[in-house]
Amino acid sequence: MKRKLNIPLLAIVGEGLLSRLSFGLISFTLPLYARHLGLSLTEVGILAALNSAVAVALKPLLGWAADRFGLKRTFVAAISLRSLVSLLLGFASVPWELFAIRSAHGLSMSLRDPSANALIAEHGGEKSVASAFAWYQTARTVAGSVSKAFAGILLTLTAANYPLVFFVAFALSVLPLLVVARYVKEESDTTRANRNPGSSSEPLAQRNEVETSASATQVRPKVLPFVGLGFLIASTAEMLNGLFPVLATEYAGLSNAQAGVVYAVSTLVTIFSGPIFGWLSDNVSRKLVLMVRGVANTFSSILYVVAPTFAGIGVAKTLDDMGKAAFRPAWGALMAQISSFDKRNRARTMSWMSMGEDAGGVLAPMLAGFLWGTWGITALMGSRVLLAIVAEVYAIVVTRLPGGRVVSVNGQQQTGSHSLVVQKHRPAELAITAEHEQEI
Repeated sequence: MKRKLNIPLLAIVGEGLLSRLSFGLISFTLPLYARHLGLSLTEVGILAALNSAVAVALKPLLGWAADRFGLKRTFVAAISLRSLVSLLLGFASVPWELFAIRSAHGLSMSLRDPSANALIAEHGGEKSVASAFAWYQTARTVAGSVSKAFAGILLTLTAANYPLVFFVAFALSVLPLLVVARYVKEESDTTRANRNPGSSSEPLAQRNEVETSASATQVRPKVLPFVGLGFLIASTAEMLNGLFPVLATEYAGLSNAQAGVVYAVSTLVTIFSGPIFGWLSDNVSRKLVLMVRGVANTFSSILYVVAPTFAGIGVAKTLDDMGKAAFRPAWGALMAQISSFDKRNRARTMSWMSMGEDAGGVLAPMLAGFLWGTWGITALMGSRVLLAIVAEVYAIVVTRLPGGRVVSVNGQQQTGSHSLVVQKHRPAELAITAEHEQEI
């Protein structure tokens, strides 16, 4: 069996790495710059969440745009807009400009995420798509950690020269644009080979119709239940997002140095566990990998309450991050599987599913802050455990369709290859069947 490097997928993973290097600088620096300009803590919190809120609102519309105008074209447009955001931040000098630029960042996210997810699904391969999502997420995690440390060093060396840091972020943001424009393809070699010879000159919409002709005879599952699944899973996974520094220092009494060690250890574990969970999802059981997230969230919540020590917090944080590392590839593979029934609208389907995930990531930290501030840490962690259980039960229900048919959330049972390698073989038929037309 001949194998070769999957250059388009490597380029997409490279984009994730380089883009997160750029915007990791901004994520660290922007709140500090906002405080420098006189914003209150509440206003800084609104500013931090604004891009995600805009992305949630616009994703379905811009997912449609990605299908309409082409995945690569919209991917390049999104990266270009995000690069422009970095540049504009270097010239921003009043608060309202920060809010406007942050909104533009949300616009770029809503355009980029569906395109990136659809391209990973296209080039990842049916037997290794979870591994593809795992490597993409691992690259972003590593780059995010490195860039935040780099931002702190830059601010120290430049005596808090915020515009200079933003300009460095802009320079870094140009690199992924060049990589994507040069190496990413609209469709994989397998998809091109399955079409009739000579059809590459057909219009995009007509080509997509040809690609989906095989799956058009299959009945597509409803998407809305999976939007809810993404919301519930992301809610438990992201509930403590942004609150951990406070939890570690004020609740557990850790020093800033100890909190930094906990971050470093959990990040290191994530780097190795992400690809492992991706392989398990592809080759053993996607359902098992999704279950790992629920178990990890449950045990970490218990540890936060019963062991508020350096060791206890460290283990709990590591379990949390392992749960996220398990969730991302399995969820990405599930999005790819559901969206494969209608490749003409693949990005739009993925935009709806990721919208639910994003909404959970935005609302859950707000709920966590309310629960902690009102009833204490035990109420917060107890609610998190309950939500994890609800998510697991809902996952079982939503994958069981009317008539007793089940949407398969298990990975391929036969051995698959590394996700960054293309195998020359005929793709297997997808396993999902349903009885009703897709509804959003």
